[in-house]
Amino acid sequence: MNLLIFQIIIRQWDKSQRTPAHVATRAALPDRYTIVAKPFYYASNKACIIDQHGDDLPNNVFNDGRLKYAKLADDQLSFDRFQVSAGADRHVLAYLVEDKRPVIIGSFDQGWMQCRYNWRYGVEESDQFYWMYEELTLNAVCMDDLDVDFFLKSEPDIIFRDK
Repeated sequence: MNLLIFQIIIRQWDKSQRTPAHVATRAALPDRYTIVAKPFYYASNKACIIDQHGDDLPNNVFNDGRLKYAKLADDQLSFDRFQVSAGADRHVLAYLVEDKRPVIIGSFDQGWMQCRYNWRYGVEESDQFYWMYEELTLNAVCMDDLDVDFFLKSEPDIIFRDK
């Protein structure tokens, strides 16, 4: 296992975009894309790609917007609500839920994983407050050689959805 790939797809909308027509439009959007980001190294010279699509928040680059990532001690990478732990011979993806134990989604040796959750948050802008809604999809895989169309050519082996 040489290259960890995390493709993050963010769909955002406000309260006015909750009609059935808006829901249908969002549902028609793809849940995977060609990988366009370049690798970086996060721990013990392990290569990683974090490929983000669809975030409408202004200036939202990692650690400059809502999505945060961190290199943790002992071969761990944390981003958004996910954590990757690298053992001697396998990598494990977990979903982090506030005030609860992490939910193990699976090991990368089980194939590629697609994880999804919805949430909402308040935004204050120009003395006005409104709700933003968001669906985040994470496609995750580990591969020896980069295939930029991998997610487009296959179906996930593990599907996780937070209710």
